Amino acid sequence: MESQNEAGKAEKEAKRAWYVIHTYSGYENKVKTDLESKVHSAGMENKIFNVVVPTEDVVEEANGRRKVVKRKIFPGYVLVDMIVNPRSWYVVRNTTGVTGFVGSDNKEPIPLTDAEAQRILGSMGETEKRPVLDVEVGDSVRITSGSFENFTARVSTIDMEKGRLTVLAEMFGGSETPVELGFDEVEKI
Repeated sequence: MESQNEAGKAEKEAKRAWYVIHTYSGYENKVKTDLESKVHSAGMENKIFNVVVPTEDVVEEANGRRKVVKRKIFPGYVLVDMIVNPRSWYVVRNTTGVTGFVGSDNKEPIPLTDAEAQRILGSMGETEKRPVLDVEVGDSVRITSGSFENFTARVSTIDMEKGRLTVLAEMFGGSETPVELGFDEVEKI
């Protein structure tokens, strides 16, 4: 008898895996909180074990000051460590803000491989140094590296998320050429 129970337990444990759920962007933390609350109130702690919003620490520098901020690694997605059965699937799927499981098409969801889960979870907490530049569109900057080193340019667009900006570099005939650069490749004049 004991060996059958152990086999059944091993089978259930083998189904335990990390799944990715899609949420409305910006609602990841609310989905995490609501799902954890539903799991507790429904007594599903033995089927839904962990809910994680993958984040990383990013060091931003502005005006010589360093600041560590948390950034979502996958905006719009939440990881759930669970055993899928009809009831646990229903609890997750019907949490406010959840639009569905990634890769499921309303069928049984596809789990992450162990390697994928470890790579994502392992990258959390690692600190990435991201330069921040204190400039606005229209400001003049000097290009500090690359083919256009020492050229003066005017900022055209800024992408804070990617840490890049487009500048209009003045060329030989006075014409302006758009150049995309990283924040660490320019300095404000």
